[in-house]
Amino acid sequence: MQFFTRHNLKYCDKMRCLRKRSAVSFLGILVVCLLFMNLYIEDSYVLEGDKQLIRETATHQLNPERYVHSFKDLSNFSGSINISYRYLAGTPLPRKRYLTIGLSSVKRKKGNYLLETIKSIFEQSSYEELKEIAVVVQLADFDSAWCEGMVQDISQKFAHHIIAGRLIVIHVPEDYYPVLDGLKRNYNDPEDRVKFRSKQNVDYAFLLNFCANLSDYYVMLEDDVRCSKNFLTAVKKVITSREGSYWVTLEFSKLGYIGKLYHSHDLPRLAHFLLMFYQEMPCDWLLIHFRGLLAQKEVIRFKPSLFQHMGYYSSYKGAENKLKDDDFEEESFDIPDNPPANLHTNMNVFENYEASKAYSSIDEYFWGKAPSTGDFYGIVFEKPIKISKIKVVTGTEDRQNDILHHGAVEVGEKIIGSKKGRQCTTYLRLGEFKNGNFEITDLEHKVLFDINCMRILVTKSQKEWLIIKSISVWTSQTPNQ
Repeated sequence: MQFFTRHNLKYCDKMRCLRKRSAVSFLGILVVCLLFMNLYIEDSYVLEGDKQLIRETATHQLNPERYVHSFKDLSNFSGSINISYRYLAGTPLPRKRYLTIGLSSVKRKKGNYLLETIKSIFEQSSYEELKEIAVVVQLADFDSAWCEGMVQDISQKFAHHIIAGRLIVIHVPEDYYPVLDGLKRNYNDPEDRVKFRSKQNVDYAFLLNFCANLSDYYVMLEDDVRCSKNFLTAVKKVITSREGSYWVTLEFSKLGYIGKLYHSHDLPRLAHFLLMFYQEMPCDWLLIHFRGLLAQKEVIRFKPSLFQHMGYYSSYKGAENKLKDDDFEEESFDIPDNPPANLHTNMNVFENYEASKAYSSIDEYFWGKAPSTGDFYGIVFEKPIKISKIKVVTGTEDRQNDILHHGAVEVGEKIIGSKKGRQCTTYLRLGEFKNGNFEITDLEHKVLFDINCMRILVTKSQKEWLIIKSISVWTSQTPNQ
C-alpha cells in the first residue's frame, strides 16, 4: 500500500511538472517578462540560477504595444541595482547637475579614442556650461593593467576637471557580471560577437544605474565621439521647446546609440531592461524597444546632429568602422528657442501631419490640403515674449510646389478666450512670404510690445497643398511679468 501511495505521489508530481511546463509555454513572452521583472525586484540582481533561466526562456521578439501597460505599471522596476562601484578617479558629486554624459570604454586592438572624446566634451563647452555637466567614464575592461594605465592618462590630462567634480572614472568588478559564455546565437552571430554585444549591454546597464541620480538628464555617448560647439546649450533649447509634450528618448545623432538623451528618472528602468535582455540583441536595438514600451512610437531626432563618430577602428576585434553622421555640424550653430506654445490651424490637415510637427527641430512637417484666403496657422505662446528673429520654411525638396505662394507672418498681443480657444485681439503684419520662405531679424527693435501670438496667414487661395517644413523662433529676453 505504501509503495502504491508513493508511486501515485511520484506520478502526480510528474504530472504537475508537465502541466507547469505547458503553462509556461502557453503564457508566452508576457509571463517571461513579468518573471524577469520580479526576479530583479526581489533579489536586486540576477543569481546564478536565474541567469540559467534567462538563457533558456528569454525571447528576442519583443512587442512594444502588447506589453507597454505591464512595463509602465511596474513602479518598483525603477529601483536601483545593488552593485559596488570602484571609484578609479574622482569622488561622488557634491551637487546634482543638469546633464550627465556617460561613456563606457574597453581596450581596443587598434586605436584608442577615449582621451580625445573626453577632451572634445570639455573643450566644446563654455565655462558656464561646464558648471552644469558631469562626465562619467566607465572603464569596462577586465584587464586591470589597461584600466590602471587609462586612469593614469585621464588623471594627468584632466586633473583640473576631476578636482572640480566634473569627471568621474568608475569600474565594476567582473564578479558582478552575468554569464557571458555559451549564450544563444541569435541572428547567427558568431559566439565571440554574441559575447561582445552581450557584455556591452551589461556595461551600459551598470553605467546607467550609476548615473541615475546625478542630474536631471542623461546623454549616452560612445568612447570615440566628437562634440559640436556648445552642445549643452543646444540640448537645453530643445528640451525647453518640448515642455508639455511626452518623450522618452531625444536623439542628437542618427548613429547607433550616440547622442541618445533620457530623463534621469528613466535610467533605472532602462538599466534593468538591458540586463534582462542582455544576450538577445545589440544595445541600439534594445533602446528602440525600450522607447516603444514606454509609448513613444516615433523617433524624435534633431538636426543638425550634435555628436559625430570619429573612430576608425571598432572596439570589436579592431574591425574598420567608417560610419559618419552627415547631419553633424561641429561649429556653433543657431538653434531656435521655440518657446512653449499652443498650436492650431483651420486648414484641412492631411493624415497625421499635424500642426505641432512644424514647430520643432525634428525632421517632420505640417501638411495641409489646398488652403484658401484667410486660412491660418496660429501660435499662442504660454507667456509673453520678446522675439529677435523668425524664420519659416515651406515646401520640401521632393515637393517643391507645396509652398505658401501668397502669405504673410503676423504677431499679436492682448489675448482673449479660454485656454483652448485663446487668440490675440490685434495683430501686426511683419512681412510677406517670398518663394515660399519668410525671415526677419532684429525684431526686438521693430516690435515694441510683448508678443503673445504669431500666425501664418494665407492671403490668396492656391490649388497646391501646403507644407510648412519648419517654424523657428528666437527670443531675446523674457519680459518682466
